[in-house]
Amino acid sequence: MSLRSIQCLVSCLAILLAGSVSAHSAEIPLHQQIDSLIGVGKTQFEKTASAPADDATFLRRVTLDLTGTIPTSDEVRVFLADESTEKRTQLIDRLLASPEHARRMQYVFDTMLMERRPDKHVPAVEWRNYLRTSFLNNKPWDVLVREILSVDGTDKKTRPAVKFLLDRELKSELVTRDLGRLFLGRDLECAQCHNHPNVDDYLQRHYHGLSAFLNRSYLFKDPKTKKTSIGEKAEGLVSFTSVFTQEEGKTAPRMLDLPEIVDPKDAKADYKVKPAKNVRSVPVYSRRLQLANAMTHPTNIAFRQNIANRLWAMMMGRGFVEPLDMWHADNPPSHPKLLDLLTKELQKNGYNMRLILRELALSKTYQRSSQISAGAEIAKEIDFGVGQLKPLSPEQLAWSMMQATGLTVKTLKSLKAKQVKADPKNGAKKTEDALWQEEALHAALNKNVTAFITTFGFVGAQSSRFDASADQALFLRNGPLVQSWLVPSGDNLTARLKKLKTSSEIAEELYLSVFSRLPEKKETENVTAYLKDNQKQSQQALQQLVWAALSSDEFRFNH
Repeated sequence: MSLRSIQCLVSCLAILLAGSVSAHSAEIPLHQQIDSLIGVGKTQFEKTASAPADDATFLRRVTLDLTGTIPTSDEVRVFLADESTEKRTQLIDRLLASPEHARRMQYVFDTMLMERRPDKHVPAVEWRNYLRTSFLNNKPWDVLVREILSVDGTDKKTRPAVKFLLDRELKSELVTRDLGRLFLGRDLECAQCHNHPNVDDYLQRHYHGLSAFLNRSYLFKDPKTKKTSIGEKAEGLVSFTSVFTQEEGKTAPRMLDLPEIVDPKDAKADYKVKPAKNVRSVPVYSRRLQLANAMTHPTNIAFRQNIANRLWAMMMGRGFVEPLDMWHADNPPSHPKLLDLLTKELQKNGYNMRLILRELALSKTYQRSSQISAGAEIAKEIDFGVGQLKPLSPEQLAWSMMQATGLTVKTLKSLKAKQVKADPKNGAKKTEDALWQEEALHAALNKNVTAFITTFGFVGAQSSRFDASADQALFLRNGPLVQSWLVPSGDNLTARLKKLKTSSEIAEELYLSVFSRLPEKKETENVTAYLKDNQKQSQQALQQLVWAALSSDEFRFNH
């Protein structure tokens, strides 16, 4: 056989083997690939990593992460009694398909994109309904972002999506910074007047390249409707000068170091609608409309990396890059190969966030206990070898407290009764619809959620932060809202506890309802001793028991 023939044979074998390896890799579920990469380079990782979380801990954790609340005591009992090996997978799929998951994602992305800013031009209720509907339909992330960045606010149907731009008053310094932070994972604020003094990666042209997409746009208030929308001029260039070096530069719109997007030379006319008094001008060529395409273009890998990092942080308690908006060479991802895998999977699966969340939840990494293994050193947070403690968001805390005290079950029962009375023919069937139940409960209890947001939420908060305040402590200890939920009424928690005959039954129902687990022997003994010491004031004692459990560290964190 000639040398050329041997070379051809070797090449063919290499191609076949490569295809075989690729096909084999494709058969490995993403969650297994995640687990295989999480400990790469750490020889003792599997020995020191925490064991899998028990069923009760997993149930509470994943229910909080995917639906924003804790399970009911009945749901805990059913899950703990289920001996199926597939029950965790089935639970994840059920939660992801629920209307509560869409509401949870609405809360997460509203906080991320609007950072609890006060309303200005677009009512929050319209924006949040837009987000929730998008997540109900599992709208891909790139499609959602294109809508948010491309609408101008003139169409009533699409107007809610313009809140991101309008409620920032289209201020260049504010919008430019947030485009970089929230969609690219890079806070370029300090690169506005000069190259960043501390981060070599952040250059002045990066900041002004983003700014150039919007430098021709302006706010227009319609004299008839009094509604504000976005107008745009056909001209306007971006130039900049470093305040340190006096070096001058100019740039067309661009995404970081990707090529500039140069205005076309063959435009037949400058305007579709020419500028005039009380007229919103519309150019033939819109720089602003290039923003959505450039942001979500396949060449802009930073866009995919950012959302992959944020989804990981949502589930795991911290990102590969922390802070989430400070990605640069001196603050690289803790697990670059794993982040690259998630980034590619997002693109491969059309930015299907629900699919990614499912695989993250299925991974051993996500399902690890937050208890450190016996004999192991305290694990570093960036190793992800132990479950992270995650403070509950204001929304999670509100819904979990209402769930634990039985307010949600009580309210839903009342809402169903009213619906059946109002519509005797179809009411009963309608009330069994999961979407109706979620929407009805949200409408009935949203004021309570708002009260928690007012007390526990603040502008720009990241979910990994936890700063308790005196106001928060007083809200839980003496606030009339929480205290009202502790008064025995109907089938709420305190009323159920009051009907139970033994202290062990009381302890079990209390711990299942509040902590989503069975009490340990010592905890049952403590409950028994407390009730015995306060048997003359049994109702007040029960209310204090529930309050103490709700105010505990165990309840305040997802673990």
